[in-house]
Amino acid sequence: MAPGVRLQALRLYLVTDQFCAGDRTLADVVAAAVQGGVTCVQLREKQLNTRDFVAQALALKDLLAPHDIPLVINDRIDVALACGAQGVHLGQSDMPVLQARRLLPSEVFIGWSVETLEDVARSAELPVDYLGVSPIFATLTKTDTLPPWGLEGLRQVRRATTVPLVAIGGIHVGNAREVLLAGADGLAVVSALCAAQDPCVAAVRLRQLIDAV
Repeated sequence: MAPGVRLQALRLYLVTDQFCAGDRTLADVVAAAVQGGVTCVQLREKQLNTRDFVAQALALKDLLAPHDIPLVINDRIDVALACGAQGVHLGQSDMPVLQARRLLPSEVFIGWSVETLEDVARSAELPVDYLGVSPIFATLTKTDTLPPWGLEGLRQVRRATTVPLVAIGGIHVGNAREVLLAGADGLAVVSALCAAQDPCVAAVRLRQLIDAV
């Protein structure tokens, strides 16, 4: 694992979505979720231009720094470099992991989404620090994926690799415990926090479930 990532930092992983946040700013949602116990934040904003993406990343990094919570940038290596993010997350159609690793400082960690067992097998040869198992359940926040893994699929991934696993897709307080027991090291959530009426309270409930497993 890269020096910049700790397993504990992956436990409750917020992935941002401005649409889910409604008329609230991302900074307000993230600040509330951090207060409730979020351990990592990924900035995933596909609609932002580069200038606005960097500005948003810098603002979130300043917000997270006092709490020692890592900021992860989705897809954009240039934005990660510009803001000094602690991590990047790459999907199957993003920059190849090996190229990203050459461009990034050694302390910046890399997460990689896996959608098939073939992806999981390939990860053994790549310098990835965690795998995003996506999606576990059907979700409206990301529709360009293969069919959901389900809990049994997640168990298969756990048996196939020792790399830390972050589960994402349709995860909420009603199924979080099952997902952890199926082998996830951390839970990544979007709407469960970004769309919550009170992201702080929602994060507290998720952290209680996570810490009890």
